[in-house]
Amino acid sequence: MTTKRDHGGGLDAAIRQFGGQRADWVDLSTGINPVAYPVPALSQQAWTALPDTGLVDRLHAAARAFWDIPHGADIIPAPGASALIAQIPRLKSAASVHIPHPTYNEHAASFSNCDWQIQRDGEAQARVLVHPNNPDGRLWTASDVKTPFSIIDESFCDVTPENSLVRLAAEPGNIVLKSFGKFWGLAGLRLGFAIGEPALIGQLREMLGPWPVSGVALEVGTHALRDEAWAEATRIRLMMDSERLDALICNQGATLLGGTTLFRLYQVDDALRWQDRLAHHHIWTRIFPYADNWIRLGLPAPDAWDRLEAAF
Repeated sequence: MTTKRDHGGGLDAAIRQFGGQRADWVDLSTGINPVAYPVPALSQQAWTALPDTGLVDRLHAAARAFWDIPHGADIIPAPGASALIAQIPRLKSAASVHIPHPTYNEHAASFSNCDWQIQRDGEAQARVLVHPNNPDGRLWTASDVKTPFSIIDESFCDVTPENSLVRLAAEPGNIVLKSFGKFWGLAGLRLGFAIGEPALIGQLREMLGPWPVSGVALEVGTHALRDEAWAEATRIRLMMDSERLDALICNQGATLLGGTTLFRLYQVDDALRWQDRLAHHHIWTRIFPYADNWIRLGLPAPDAWDRLEAAF
């Protein structure tokens, strides 16, 4: 069975409905940092050679330092966190998995496609915790990680590293996921990480095969993970911009429900009406099939604030 997904993005469909060209639109439907990490100059070998072990080792070292990965945990890069999410259910025999709702729906789709029974509550053999949660920003604690097989999706946790549960990654049955596209704003690079019990990470390594990540992604990722100054300055900017967004949207009658500093979730009277109104100004937002009064907005780029403000 294939589980239907809904996602942010989908700008081409919005353009077909509301007109304009892609360059005319401000896409606030995702939680991607609108001020991406500046891509450094790359070596010629990044483009022309198969990635060698040295490139991978340097990325591993940078990731271990940046995320303070425990000594007993293994790590593997992949072509985006979504590639790992698709494979993780195959690491164990299908049973029941608890995925608290609402959350990022690719987890349920992947487990369902591998014949796992999806539960929204109750006891289960596995559990998925999106931390912070998408779309409401809920944070989990170590006491919530209690199943024999636990997946902690920290795709948005780089905005609040003090809340990370990566310290649990070395414990049996645990996998922590990291996404490079969100905080660093380089979703097109397709780079993600699984950190966890060495036996499980070894299985994922076999599933992904040789050279799962391009030399370009390895070089850019290593450079960015070493740039602590950029990361700290970015966290400060994201905090300021998210507060500015809250003031703007809540002044229009919305109520802040949660989120992270990369995306904000608001309660409104009619989410579809809000989305349509902004779409007529070529601003795209995210609404949800399970909550007709929820709308989620990412942060505008620095040159897009005037357009969002004018739309109201």
